[in-house]
Amino acid sequence: MVMPKMGESIMEGTILKWLKKVGDSIKQDEPVLEVATDKVDTEVPSLYAGVLKEILLPEGTVAAIGAVIAIIETEASVENTLVESKVETPEIANVTIEPKQETPVTQTVVANNAQDYTALPQFENRFYSPLVLNIARNEQIGMAELNTIPGTGKDDRVTKNDILAYLEAKKSGKINVPQVTKVEETPKVEKPVEVPSFAKQEVLIKPVQEDFAKSVKPATSLSGAVEIIEMDRMRKIIAQRMIESKATSAHVTSFVEADVTNLVFWRNRIKQEFLKREGDAITLTPIFIEALAKVLKDYPLLNSSIEGDKIIVKKDINIGLAVALPNGNLIVPVIKNADQLNLVGITKKVNELARKARENKLTADDVSDGTYTMSNVGSFGNVMGTPIILQPQIAIMAFGAVQKKPAVVETEFGDAIGIRHLMYLSHSYDHRIVDGSLGGTFVRKVADYLEKFDLNRKLW
Repeated sequence: MVMPKMGESIMEGTILKWLKKVGDSIKQDEPVLEVATDKVDTEVPSLYAGVLKEILLPEGTVAAIGAVIAIIETEASVENTLVESKVETPEIANVTIEPKQETPVTQTVVANNAQDYTALPQFENRFYSPLVLNIARNEQIGMAELNTIPGTGKDDRVTKNDILAYLEAKKSGKINVPQVTKVEETPKVEKPVEVPSFAKQEVLIKPVQEDFAKSVKPATSLSGAVEIIEMDRMRKIIAQRMIESKATSAHVTSFVEADVTNLVFWRNRIKQEFLKREGDAITLTPIFIEALAKVLKDYPLLNSSIEGDKIIVKKDINIGLAVALPNGNLIVPVIKNADQLNLVGITKKVNELARKARENKLTADDVSDGTYTMSNVGSFGNVMGTPIILQPQIAIMAFGAVQKKPAVVETEFGDAIGIRHLMYLSHSYDHRIVDGSLGGTFVRKVADYLEKFDLNRKLW
């Protein structure tokens, strides 16, 4: 059983809990363990029916995608074992190694003008990411050799580019690895040496690194009038992601005020009928998502991401919805292809994802592939906010609380003062590729769509 792929950008997962014990029977598609990624916690089912023979990774460890985490004995493997036992073949489970008198031989091959990696400085007890360890395993680089590779990351860490550059130099002969072959005198064996019938795959894992915690200096002294609360795993991830976003994107925020009186009246008029016919409540959030989806089609640059010096414009419009969880944390499920759904479809999807988020039942697919994000800060009674961009996206919009205010209303008889429903829209965008003109125009167009909402709109 291997760590499954749980999203395009997810490279590793943390084993939270094993739901089965060694010796337990497992049905096909039955959950075997709980895994946490940087996006979501989820249960991992077994692809086969059988018996759990061995757990290779304990709870709390991090495994790369594709790493072997457990061994399951299936009926097919038992049948193969029985068939092989009937064939007369030499016994390999237990063999006796006869002593041999050999002279140790050491061969060292060093190319001219090549650098001997053993002469490089050693970086022991250094952290290696699962990605670097996977590359090292695939290229058959041992830890001794890995410890010689200079790193350009924090605390001399080896990045993906570092190890790829090392491999390229190694293949071209610029770095030479001594090839040592030794044949040593084998001591006399008094009893048979047990040779495993199969070799376990080496699983390269690393304990969860607390980079965020290490970056915060502990208080030197605390009085009895304080309470110390340990951050949970999700809060640590949120903290790390927010810091990374502010360090990556040049945040700028534009604000507009929108008159959504027609929208509020329309929603109040149809909400009871909608609940009766669809079995779901309709809020203002699905209408905000519909407005964003329509305007993103007119301004596709806001539906993009940055990779190096290239702008990747996305064709799919997948809008993330920031949802506050009961424990105070935050998660962003995604409404896929929002531009292809009608208002009824968006409403049902929003309610479904919000419900799954609060019940901790979101899957990795539910929170992946977002291209733009919105946050309804008005649900907390906030007038406006300055949201932080969810990487690798380049923009996010916050919708404030709808408030009744006196406002100037233009009529055919002149201007008048009326009570209107007003709200603020806050648009944060990455100034590396979105200038104030485009960022401001975009949020103004969203406000225009909401202000011109048709009071007589039909849903069915």
